[in-house]
Amino acid sequence: MSYAIEIEKKYLVKDDSWRGLAEGILYRQGYLSSGQGPTVRVRLVGETGYLTIKGRSSDFSSHEFEYEIPPEEANALLETLATSSIIEKFRHKIDYDGFTWEVDEFLGENLGLIMAEIELEAEDQDFPLPAWIGEEVTGDGRYYNASLARNPYTNWSEG
Repeated sequence: MSYAIEIEKKYLVKDDSWRGLAEGILYRQGYLSSGQGPTVRVRLVGETGYLTIKGRSSDFSSHEFEYEIPPEEANALLETLATSSIIEKFRHKIDYDGFTWEVDEFLGENLGLIMAEIELEAEDQDFPLPAWIGEEVTGDGRYYNASLARNPYTNWSEG
């Protein structure tokens, strides 16, 4: 089990210059509970399963409890208890100037969405932005994975 206060910022990725900087690993995740209270997520990262409980405390920090679970149980939870669409994405971990960026390239109903996030040690911590980072979307609820499971990117209307 791990417990942490997670502080992260999210950005859209504006071009493909990040490609080739890191191999991606397939993530499959679904939500057992999301909305007003804590979010309960089941995730498969490659062949490793996780159960995560998150409670949001601000736009970019949250309390997070994460437990490793057998992959068979993660698959069963995803197939039987997920309350909305399953999120599928390739996550690429890219080191840049002393920081690790996680670039998520979404698949399926969220195809076309590519986001990057960075975890910080403090909400006011300074960090350099790679050239491929675009608009900040921290705090925009549409870009949270739980929201993307309920209202996928491909359903968004233009403008």
